[in-house]
This record gives sequence, structure tokens and C-alpha cells, in this order.
Amino acid sequence: MEALVPLQTAGQRLSVRVVSPGSVSIRRSVSGFAMDKRINFRAPSLLPIRAQQMGSLGVVASSSSSSVENDLRIKEWEVDMYQNEIAISQGIRIRRKPPVKAPLEYSGPFELRFHNNADSSPSNILEEITWYKDEEVSRMKELNPLELLKKAVEDAPPTRDFVGALRSAHQRTGFPGLIAEVKKASPSRGILKENFDPVEIAQSYERGGAACLSVLTDQKYFKGGFENLEAIRRAGVKCPLLCKEFVVDPWQIYYARTKGADAVLLIAAVLTDLEITYLLGICKKLGLAALVEVHDESEMGRALGIEGIELVGINNRSLETFEVDISNTKKLLEGKHGRIIREKDMIVVGESGLFTPDDIAYVQAAGVKAVLVGESIVKQSDPEKGIAGLFGKNISHT
Repeated sequence: MEALVPLQTAGQRLSVRVVSPGSVSIRRSVSGFAMDKRINFRAPSLLPIRAQQMGSLGVVASSSSSSVENDLRIKEWEVDMYQNEIAISQGIRIRRKPPVKAPLEYSGPFELRFHNNADSSPSNILEEITWYKDEEVSRMKELNPLELLKKAVEDAPPTRDFVGALRSAHQRTGFPGLIAEVKKASPSRGILKENFDPVEIAQSYERGGAACLSVLTDQKYFKGGFENLEAIRRAGVKCPLLCKEFVVDPWQIYYARTKGADAVLLIAAVLTDLEITYLLGICKKLGLAALVEVHDESEMGRALGIEGIELVGINNRSLETFEVDISNTKKLLEGKHGRIIREKDMIVVGESGLFTPDDIAYVQAAGVKAVLVGESIVKQSDPEKGIAGLFGKNISHT
């Protein structure tokens, strides 16, 4: 026997297909990522999961009884909890969403886990931003459906070679290739530049010898915007552009591509290995480079175990304290990690805490071939001269 039953859950109307007694198959999108979850009512702790591409939400239920709606609500909640368990198992401390209480009458394997991790406040600024991004992207997707973005991508101009530009700059100057950041503000420093003209700053960076540019697109925390990315691309700046956004959904990759991005940022502290792999596949399809950012040895180990990564960024800023220590770069490039990076010919990007020629020399000696710098040059009255001051010499093409 098979039939369709309407179901209202989590604020969405779902089509429930009644198939046979005994099991429930929930095929859905978790945090925007295509996932297929098969769950057995009698063994809710056994939640096998496999990634697959899909664009719609469907639910197949086992019974047309009056309890099916609550049963499915519980299973949906367990799927989210299982996703959290995957992240925890990979050492990810950033929770993707605020914790949600279990459905009424829930009794199962995640009950104790929830009570032990029920703090509803973000533990740090990255977690706060991540929670906000989940809500923001949901709103933006309603205004810009994925299918329309895919059509827009077909008509978009080709991307520029972000990785190639960094390699070329490193060979030309003998210094790490510079990714200069177009950045008005940050949560830790506040407003960095009052008279902020993103196009003017980008052009100044390019004249100063930047290989690539990073453009903050987050508005709430960094006072950036996708309009800045788009304006810089339209102004004829030749440097490849990194969309500096907090990616929590594949939709953001497509949106960045339509706004002129040549590369995107993927943060290992937020994304699981499976999600990074999935997003790398999308980037490859769209011609985008991906800068995978790590903060500690655990994240570096994870990144080096994922196939297809060419760029690894080491952020020297602690997620917990926001303190900066550039020796973090040296620590993460010592021993086995450094050997793997050299064998794979990966480009390591040093990030945060770089203000002087000595800082640049230190991270270069540690093994980086590129640096991402914002605050120390954007605050200068003349960013072009700020770049020369950062490297201790003029690195422009002239």
C-alpha cells in the first residue's frame, strides 16, 4: 500500500509518502547540503547517512496512523542531532544552529547529549556569525532561487586564475603573493576606515602589487556587502577576487559566482569534511578556487586529508580569545603537515597578525607562499604605500 499524506513540520508543508510499516526514509536538505537519511523507528540510534545531490525536500513515511506526524518530527530532530555528532567527532566546536529542545515525548539516544549541551548562547563570535548566516541565507534564497542563480552563472564572464596569480606573484617578487583585503570593519577592531570606497581601495591595492583581492561581503559584522564585490569586478580591476563570506550553504557559492567572485572561503572550524568535499566539487564545476581556512593542528590534519584542496589558509587568530599569535603558522607547518604540503605542492596562506616586513619574513620562512592582509594596509591613507611598507620594498609591477 502506498499513499501521499500532507504533513506540516518545521514551518514547511511536506509530502509524506506512506509505503510500508517498519521504517522511515527522510530525504531532505540539512543546512542546505543535500543529504539522504534513512531511519528505523525501532532503532533510532542507527542513523546511516550518505551525501547525494538533490534539490527538493521529500519524506517517505511508514504509516498513515495519527502518530506519523510526531514520529517524523522526532526523526527530523534526530537527523539534525546526528549531523551535530558528525561535527563533534571531527573536533568541530562551532555549532551550526542554536540548540533546539527535543520534540514532546522524545526519549532516545540524544536526550542526554542535549541536556549536556543546552547553552542557547553562542560560545564565540564565529559561532554567532554562523547562526546568523543560517537565517540570512534562508531569507536571501527566497529572493534569489538557486535555479535562477544557475542560469545567471551560465551568462557570467569566466573566472580569473586565483591560484595561478598567487604562484606568479611569488615567483616574480620572491615574496609571498599578496591577497589584499577590502575591509571596512571587523568585530574585534570596529571601523577600520571611515571614508571607505571599495573600488578606490581595490585599485590602489592593484597598483601596489597585490596578486589577488579579498572582499568582505558580510554586512552585519564587517560592514561589507556583495555590492562591493560586484562593483570592484565591474570597475575593471584585473586581480582575481576572493569572496570573503561565511559559507554555510551551497547556495552561497553560486551567489558569489554571479557577483564576480573567482574564489571563495571555506572555514574548517564550521564545515565537516563531507561538506568541504561537496563544496569543493561545486567550486570546481563553477571554475572557482577555494581557500580552506584552518586554525589549529586538528583542522590542518583534516584539510590535508581531503582531496582537491590547493589553498590552505592558516588563521593566526584564536577563535576563543581573538588573540593573535603568528607563531601558529610555524607550528602548523612543522613536521608531517609541512611534508604533506610540499609533496602536494599546496599553497599555504598566512592570515592575521601581519604588520611588518619581519612578520612577512617570519611566515615565509615557515613555508607560506601567500599572505592575506587587511587591517595593516587598509588603515593607511595610501594603501599602495602601505603595501610597500608591509614588505619593506615596492612589489608593484612598475
